[in-house]
Amino acid sequence: MGERLPIAFQCMTKVGDRRSKMLEPTAIEQIAGSGSNMVVPAPAVHNPRARKLRSAVWQDFTKERRADGNCVAICNHCKKQLTATSRSGTTHLRNHLAICTTTSTRRAGKRRKLVVRRIHHNKSSADGRSGEGHASGEDNDNEGTHFDQELSRRDLVHMIVQHGYRFSIVDDVGFQKFVKNLQPQFRMVSYDTVRADSMEIYEGEKLKLQDVLFKIPCRVSISVDMWQSNTQMEYMCLTCHYIDHANDEWKVRKKILNFVHMESPFTEYEIANVIVEKLHGWGIDRKLAAVVLDNCSGGELVARELLRVLQPRRPLLNGDLFQVRSCAHILNLTVQESWEQASEITDRVRKMITYVKFEKFQKFQDISKLLHMDQKLLVVDSPDNWSSLYLMFESACYYHDVLVRLAEQEGHYDVFLAAADWADVKALTEILDVVYHAMEKFPVENPTANLYFNEMCEIHVLLRTWHNSPSPVVAKVAGQMLSKFEGYWDLTRPIMAFASILDPRYKMKSIEYFFRLIYADEQFTAKSTIDVIQNTFHNLYNDYKHQSSDSWKNSSVLCYSRNSSSCMGSMYSNGDDSKTFSRITLSDARRGLDQYIQETSSGQSLKSDLEMYLEEAVYRPKEGNQDNFDILGWWKTFAAKYPVLSQMARDILAIPVSTIPLDNDARTLNEYLSTMDPLTVQGLVCAQDWLREDPEGIRIAGSGGQANDGAPHGDELIVVPSQNR
Repeated sequence: MGERLPIAFQCMTKVGDRRSKMLEPTAIEQIAGSGSNMVVPAPAVHNPRARKLRSAVWQDFTKERRADGNCVAICNHCKKQLTATSRSGTTHLRNHLAICTTTSTRRAGKRRKLVVRRIHHNKSSADGRSGEGHASGEDNDNEGTHFDQELSRRDLVHMIVQHGYRFSIVDDVGFQKFVKNLQPQFRMVSYDTVRADSMEIYEGEKLKLQDVLFKIPCRVSISVDMWQSNTQMEYMCLTCHYIDHANDEWKVRKKILNFVHMESPFTEYEIANVIVEKLHGWGIDRKLAAVVLDNCSGGELVARELLRVLQPRRPLLNGDLFQVRSCAHILNLTVQESWEQASEITDRVRKMITYVKFEKFQKFQDISKLLHMDQKLLVVDSPDNWSSLYLMFESACYYHDVLVRLAEQEGHYDVFLAAADWADVKALTEILDVVYHAMEKFPVENPTANLYFNEMCEIHVLLRTWHNSPSPVVAKVAGQMLSKFEGYWDLTRPIMAFASILDPRYKMKSIEYFFRLIYADEQFTAKSTIDVIQNTFHNLYNDYKHQSSDSWKNSSVLCYSRNSSSCMGSMYSNGDDSKTFSRITLSDARRGLDQYIQETSSGQSLKSDLEMYLEEAVYRPKEGNQDNFDILGWWKTFAAKYPVLSQMARDILAIPVSTIPLDNDARTLNEYLSTMDPLTVQGLVCAQDWLREDPEGIRIAGSGGQANDGAPHGDELIVVPSQNR
């Protein structure tokens, strides 16, 4: 029984005086009911106005008329019946051929369509070799099939680079057999060919990125990380951060520029010189806004030398905003360098947990069940890892009642904590909990510099509160943390404060609120801190405004002049200088009008876009999650209203203050890369990073299987962990 489908329209063709009408061939997939489904050849009725079937799609379909007068298009391969009226067109027929499992192997189509063949294993193949399969079956005739060896070879190398597979995969017997059965015409390439082609991909993608960086009008920021191979070779990873507004879309971009081998031993001055050399090679040494050196040894000296060399390139505010630290790095250093103040009680907690876990675990479980406690991991911390320290303290507090009862039963008071100790443990756990959960917020997609200012200020407030704790241990730890935090935070606070001002939800409100709260007992300090930030922001705005006005004075941009007739004459001159007209656009003329209005309205009070921005009410998003606010989308929308501020936003918001610092183990190359020469390592690391956002790769991943989620699978060469920088 055929599937039930809608009734076809009857197509009437006028003949002669248009009074006598006859049916043109119409079609339906199948009509169910009392009538017959039998298809009969269309009667030979002479119709001088009947259209010929000129579309190439009719090579795969037969148009026939059914007994009830309707016409159908029958697929020559799977025999499916489809509508064939003159009104229905042929698009649905082409779509059917694209998915028809029988015809997909017959039609040439686009090169990327998969050619599926049946494999028969015979004792001897056509070329005389035994035991190998060959393609046969319904697709023995390859007429119309187009295969491009060079394009397939390029795709293979792209796959190897993009997903980090070994070059030697082309020598694997299983992979060779898979490719041969998939496409017998493909000639497998060698290891050396893959290596050479990979470097060609690197050079080609490098040219593309150079063009992008050359054209972007905004500043960029860089982060520097030191890596090493498992053979102790040192590498420097230079990463560029910027906001790309190609196709009128503001997006945060992160691109690895270089992965340079550094000959040991090297000094901070040599690191700085290499950085400047690479920035100059990319043409962005005059576009540098800020640098993050959290994972670079001697970061302070490197930053100082970089600033000295780059000073003539006009850094922001004469270099006052040049070096910044990431929030995660600040919090890491704050905890690591302060927790030694609580080393005694930490050792006692560790000793108690270890004793229970390895000596009295069964009794511990019995008491947990008796108290109806949900099962949770009992953690012993790892050395030099404060996050595991938090998990140990948190698990101890969770099982407080269980551990107290176990102590009563065992009577080993030299192992278990006393009642007074538990109060300190809970207070210290609260401190670690705040920092730990703040760190959890950092890994987000496309992070901007405005995201964590409020959280960092809240931690500042809490540290001042804990510093006044009645517990000597808590006060001592909090005091040390407060000192470290303020020392590191002072370097990054201006940039993050500026980013908060550029967040239309807060503007100056967050700064005013938090600094009055932080310095609640020091109102003069609070006011002076707010004034310094506001004045510095205005100075930065004036720098941008001055640079913007310089560009307006360019003759190709500013069309207005006192002698407007001469300007218009140059715009529309028919003289020999034909290039003059092509350089001037309607936008240029409009800017000239704006300049004219500004100059002839000097008697009127004009407000800068900064004044308008700060005077207007803060933006209140619709009810929902504030964390989902698209600040870049907001500035994209209001760039015309706030031209100077939007330039500042594009530069400031791209500074990577939410970079997660990596420990030494995470910054070690895998064994595969460690065996390669430095030039090949750089080519693979950079090319892999650049190809991650390959639109073609995304399209292919989405068309057949699951898209790459960025996580390493198997032996993939994910050199730099997928994270926000």
